Amino acid sequence: MGLVFFSSSLVLYLLATAAFVTHLMGVRETARRVALTSLGLAFALDTAGLLARADQVFALRSPHDQISLLAWFLVAVYLLLQTRYRLDVVGALVSPLAFLLTLSSYIVYSGDDELSRLGSSWLPAHVAPAFLGYAILVVASCLSTLYLLQEHQLKSKRASGLTRRMPSLETLDALNYRCVAWGFALFTIGIITGSILAKVAWGTFWSWEPVQILSALAWLIYAVLLQTRSLGWRGRRAATLTLAGFVLLVVSFLSLNLGLSHGNGVG
Repeated sequence: MGLVFFSSSLVLYLLATAAFVTHLMGVRETARRVALTSLGLAFALDTAGLLARADQVFALRSPHDQISLLAWFLVAVYLLLQTRYRLDVVGALVSPLAFLLTLSSYIVYSGDDELSRLGSSWLPAHVAPAFLGYAILVVASCLSTLYLLQEHQLKSKRASGLTRRMPSLETLDALNYRCVAWGFALFTIGIITGSILAKVAWGTFWSWEPVQILSALAWLIYAVLLQTRSLGWRGRRAATLTLAGFVLLVVSFLSLNLGLSHGNGVG
């Protein structure tokens, strides 16, 4: 039954993507309302799908459930920001990302498969903050991409209708900082709890696996980013570092779900 919700949300994510793009191309406000409504309905269906598989999801032991949870967190973070800021252009990036994540979770679904061999009731205490941190950092990467695009357009004096619909550079930079700060804090909790789980399961906090190394490098980049803002590293430099950290997170997440870690759930 849960897969019915997920398959329906796929269609709505595609509709939201098309509507956001249509709105940003200069079409009337109706397209924006369609986009936000579609995204909200997709989020509601995803929530219903997660609840339908609550026992598996709360255990977080399959790639399907972990990827689904990441997509859910990503849309939740965006919708929360959208209530305070007009971030339609960010929605045009979040919607296709949510679609790809949901599609991936649908593809890898194989019933009651089990990814983690930890067998620990504490696994959600690791995965939940880590994945929420991932989602917030994904939004930060979207903001950084838009910052670099807007800055390039302004410097080249080729402002377009899309540029005029974007938040100001100051707003994008400020939101990027807040997202990185929150995402970094949650990501740090995820790394700490993941190390504790690794110690319990395998007797060591660190095993030099790809997911651990990549996660540590991403953590270091975000730590440097937050520290150097006090030295004036804002704007383009901050956006570039945010994207560098994001690339490492993507590779780390792929290594986790492609089975390159013997832990397959600690990262």
